Amino acid sequence: MKVAVLQMPVLPGAAAKNLATMYRLTEQACASRPDVLLLPELWRLGFYPQPIRDYADPDGTESRRALARLAREHQVNIVGGTVANVIGAQVFNTCYIFDREGQQVTTYHKTHLFSLAGEDKDFTPGDKLVTFTLDGVKCGVLVCYDIRFPEAARALALQDISVLFVPAEWPTRRLIHWQTLLRARAIENQIWVVACNACGTQPDGQPLAGHSTIIDPWGEILAVADEDEAILQANLRLILRTQIRQTLNVFADRREDVYKTK
Repeated sequence: MKVAVLQMPVLPGAAAKNLATMYRLTEQACASRPDVLLLPELWRLGFYPQPIRDYADPDGTESRRALARLAREHQVNIVGGTVANVIGAQVFNTCYIFDREGQQVTTYHKTHLFSLAGEDKDFTPGDKLVTFTLDGVKCGVLVCYDIRFPEAARALALQDISVLFVPAEWPTRRLIHWQTLLRARAIENQIWVVACNACGTQPDGQPLAGHSTIIDPWGEILAVADEDEAILQANLRLILRTQIRQTLNVFADRREDVYKTK
């Protein structure tokens, strides 16, 4: 599976400009014919203009239409980062996944909302994790703050995913956490982690970290960006996960009987 990661600068509240950037980077990335394209968190609006409900995409209509068209035109699977998505009276931070024919495969609403930044006051959390299959490969997705919760990644790993996709808008001031958590999630779950962070500056002036990363199940970094706009690509040699589990099968040695918590 060949993956391409679009580390794009996201301008707060500038939906049309961000859409144009996403189109441009998609065209560039698809020139090398990847199997899967990954976008960052809240690529359409940034994190995020207030009140978010006034800027959000009703039922994700515009965003879904754009992603479906690109998937169909380029015959590429797309893990569409996230967009602010209004459903009824609620706003969700939503990831849409599309197959090569432009068909929507599944939807994931970010489940862990970053209370430190007040995300829990503006968004409604999702209530379930999702898995999906792209080209016969079982995958999962977590969004940004989600990766601080090892239970979420482990729950997906226990459903036998091979690849975890992580769209994010992670700040530079916590870059070491980003790097460490991603690598830990790959190693402890023996899965591929493909992470796409945004770059640029948040509305409060804080820079975003960039440093999108592709990590194999041993924790080896196959590709990493710096803090600027970038397209990362790598071939995931999926047989490696099987080989690792035959050599060091931590799942066979789990002790569920001592992990139970209230």
